[in-house]
Amino acid sequence: MNRQRNVSITASKLLVGVFFLAAVVLPLFNLLVNLKDADFQKIFSNPAVGSGILHSALVSLCAAAISVVLALALAWCMARTNIKLKSLFRVLITLPMLVPSISHGMGLVILFGSNGKLTRFFGMSQGIYGFWGIVAGSVMYSFPVAFLMLYDILQYENAAPYEAARVLGIPKLKQFTAITLPFLRKPLINVIFATFTMIVTDYGVPLMIGGTYKTLPVIMYEEVIGRLDYSKGAVFGSMLLVPAVAAFFIDMFCKNRTGGSNASKPFEIKKSVAANTFSYVFLALVSAAVVYPILSFAQLTFANKYPIDMTFTMHNIQSTVNKGALDFLGNSVFIAAAVSLLGTAAAFISAYFTSRLPSKGSSVLHMLSIISLAIPGMVLGLSYIFTFKGSFIYGTFAILILVNSVHFFSSPYLMFYNSMGKISGDLEAVGATLGIGRLRMIRDVFLPQLKSTVLESITYFFVNSMMTISAVAFLAGADTKPLSLMINQFEAQTLLEAAAFVSLMILGVNLCLKGVIALIRRFFAGRRNKAGNQ
Repeated sequence: MNRQRNVSITASKLLVGVFFLAAVVLPLFNLLVNLKDADFQKIFSNPAVGSGILHSALVSLCAAAISVVLALALAWCMARTNIKLKSLFRVLITLPMLVPSISHGMGLVILFGSNGKLTRFFGMSQGIYGFWGIVAGSVMYSFPVAFLMLYDILQYENAAPYEAARVLGIPKLKQFTAITLPFLRKPLINVIFATFTMIVTDYGVPLMIGGTYKTLPVIMYEEVIGRLDYSKGAVFGSMLLVPAVAAFFIDMFCKNRTGGSNASKPFEIKKSVAANTFSYVFLALVSAAVVYPILSFAQLTFANKYPIDMTFTMHNIQSTVNKGALDFLGNSVFIAAAVSLLGTAAAFISAYFTSRLPSKGSSVLHMLSIISLAIPGMVLGLSYIFTFKGSFIYGTFAILILVNSVHFFSSPYLMFYNSMGKISGDLEAVGATLGIGRLRMIRDVFLPQLKSTVLESITYFFVNSMMTISAVAFLAGADTKPLSLMINQFEAQTLLEAAAFVSLMILGVNLCLKGVIALIRRFFAGRRNKAGNQ
């Protein structure tokens, strides 16, 4: 019986491994194989390519530095003070994560473009196009992710060393350099590289506000979408893999080398008027800077003709709907719902195999499960062209669901992997002794304990699938196009009013999903409290 069970488990692991080989490794292999058709001398003799590489490096370094410093300051204000309204500030700060990156560039165009509201208000001679425009948009797009990572780290820092330092009379500056910085060193390296990779592989912001300041992802987008030059796209895609793969291995190194005490004493935050006042002002300013561009979408949506005639009209909404926005919205919701359900199920199963059923092949399966962290969406989408073009799934919903599931798979997988690792390792042995099958253990033990992780995974898959552009830009057909790709279309036609409305539609759907998830969490919490009181 045990032998049959082990054979079944091994076969299931093998099946999952084959899926990842077909959906991740094979497409990447095909991408690299297509490099043989590229004319490297012609590509790299083009001055625009060298400029694109330099521009990408400069913009990404500058924006990543600003994002991480800003995120660290915000995380400190939230984790080290006892201010009120923390939940509200957290929602406002993370709003940029609910709209595509190209929308942030559009928001800056509305405010700081040649005819932008703030450009005219401050009497600026020119808009924010170019280097600083891309930096500003990239910071808006990336700092919420860095904030969440650093906030989570600071929440679990051990307070005991600080208490000992205070008893010994060590000054706060010395505490920061001797305790805080060593604690943050490796996580901070991880955050820096993750933020840098997000920015260097994004084409949405530079496409919208870069002007003539082209970055490498924009050049790749123009070559593949505009000229259908897939071999040249393979070269640029391979180049974008370099920083992403480097960030992946640095992340692995930091996680493997980071030590910590099992016994951690939580911080007791002492009230400080100065710290609280600074935090309120700083958080309010950042929240306003985040919300204002999004509010400008609403103003633009109802403007007759930006920026010439700002009188109220419903024409933009009607025109966008007439162009098929509701059909594309249906496509997006269908894709996002399918990805959230199938992706969550796949992430749960993979994490169960690697975390709860260790074997010689578990480490290989674990690596295959997290490898998509190192693959930018544009590169994954292009690799799917080489692999699936001409097949029965190309241009269908199936390939869009597949590419999104793979693209966003690693983070939910790691959520489940880490959560399952905290559950007692003796459960399976006890269940086997009592004759309880694994499926029943999953249903009655693991799923109830992992409800929060399941909801978090569904949210992550859904929200990212609703707003992604890079992974699906090369794969969507006329009938399967998701709503987010309409932003590119309207941007090319300089129909900013319609693009603003599309951004609001995506934001609205994502906010509704998060609201539903919050209600479900509250329902489960109420049941748990009720059971505890009985």
